[in-house]
Amino acid sequence: MKKVYGSAAEALDGILHDGMLIAAGGFGLCGIPELLIEALVESGVKDLTVASNNAGVDDFGLGKLLATRQIKKMMSSYVGENAEFMRQYLSGELELEFNPQGTLAERMRAGGAGIPGFYTKTGVGTVIAEGKDVKSWNGQDYILEEGIFADISIVKAWKADATGNAIFRKTARNFNPPAAMCGKICIMEVEEIVPVGSLDPDAIHLPGVYVHRIIQGQHEKRIEQRTTRPAA
Repeated sequence: MKKVYGSAAEALDGILHDGMLIAAGGFGLCGIPELLIEALVESGVKDLTVASNNAGVDDFGLGKLLATRQIKKMMSSYVGENAEFMRQYLSGELELEFNPQGTLAERMRAGGAGIPGFYTKTGVGTVIAEGKDVKSWNGQDYILEEGIFADISIVKAWKADATGNAIFRKTARNFNPPAAMCGKICIMEVEEIVPVGSLDPDAIHLPGVYVHRIIQGQHEKRIEQRTTRPAA
């Protein structure tokens, strides 16, 4: 089966529809699928629900989809660094489902493993627990969290072969593997496509069985916050 496509637009062709749930890899601006996000902006698809740790910054990453009002709901852990995200949420223009960071990652991983739900102590006794089933084990309360089953996943890797076996670079791995796992269709952008068989099997972070479409491209890799010491 062909997995390599010529562009982000080609890789998304035929699978987008309004109101879909998208799982997006990345943390801040680290390891985000910037080419696929730009293609989503250009596609005009709307009323999206996006599961992602956060929503980039005001003019980059998922922040671009917020600026064009293509996102209806965010499933996130963090609102900071994005003034438009905060403004839309506080004004009631954007739905927000807050998730503890580890819970969000586990919800994605669970979806990828076919697990419909799991119990966790995280969030017990807070607004996170409101409306959720509670069970007790050994005197401790646990709340039920549901696995995330996304229509598509968009992720960013460092290297991959043509079958989708992928390696992520350092902290850019972050949410990318669990996000990739939980999508019915996973589209992955990479910096380099290498020959099949050239990657050490023990070094692969994401098996190609989870990946359906791949693109290669140049990435800006913008730095979210840069702090430097004064010149001597």
